[in-house]
Amino acid sequence: MADNIARVFADTIATDPTRPLLTWYDDATGERTELSGATLANWVAKTANLLVDEAGCAPGDPAGALLPPHWQTAAVLLGCWSAKLTMIDTPGPVEVLFTAVDRVDEAGRWPAGERYALALDPFALPMRQVPAGCADFVAAVRGHGDHFTPYPSGGEADAALLGRAEARAAELGLTAGDRLLVDVTRHPDPVDWLLAPLTAGASVVACAHLDRARLDSRAATEKATHILT
Repeated sequence: MADNIARVFADTIATDPTRPLLTWYDDATGERTELSGATLANWVAKTANLLVDEAGCAPGDPAGALLPPHWQTAAVLLGCWSAKLTMIDTPGPVEVLFTAVDRVDEAGRWPAGERYALALDPFALPMRQVPAGCADFVAAVRGHGDHFTPYPSGGEADAALLGRAEARAAELGLTAGDRLLVDVTRHPDPVDWLLAPLTAGASVVACAHLDRARLDSRAATEKATHILT
């Protein structure tokens, strides 16, 4: 069983970095964003470099992410795992905390060394007004390097997460080259919409606030081989 999320991600995109890896829809806003493996890897590398060079994080440091499913959330999580951080699910001291702007008040209950806010703008534009006590993730991450060399071994939780992801991929019948369309509002666990497809070598069409009247046409347009709703 794999025990390094960063290595699983790198292996997944190695065969064809240009193919669509994560396609994001939000039917409440009309947003559609498509990221190739290379593009997502660029965001992941910048995030990992931000964590190491700006936030001063070291392997094993705790991190929190008060973020909904989103393509930027994928970059944050994969960046944290690349930097070998340990993701914490419940409020507690963390070295770095990422928060959606609508959860800033909740984020105040987390003691954190560094705080980054995400507006989750469809075009990844910087925020016009940054919440007090936070840095704008998009503005901060853009200045960091496009390449990051992950650690040889994974973080302490990697093996357990990948074990869950591999089991989920098997349950869904995912194999290399498949394309999973998933309703992330009903399935917000990143094991479902991010890690399971990655462990199988599949790509994902992640849909928030899915308009079910569009499901069949979207599945056909996106060439989805599997659907999780």
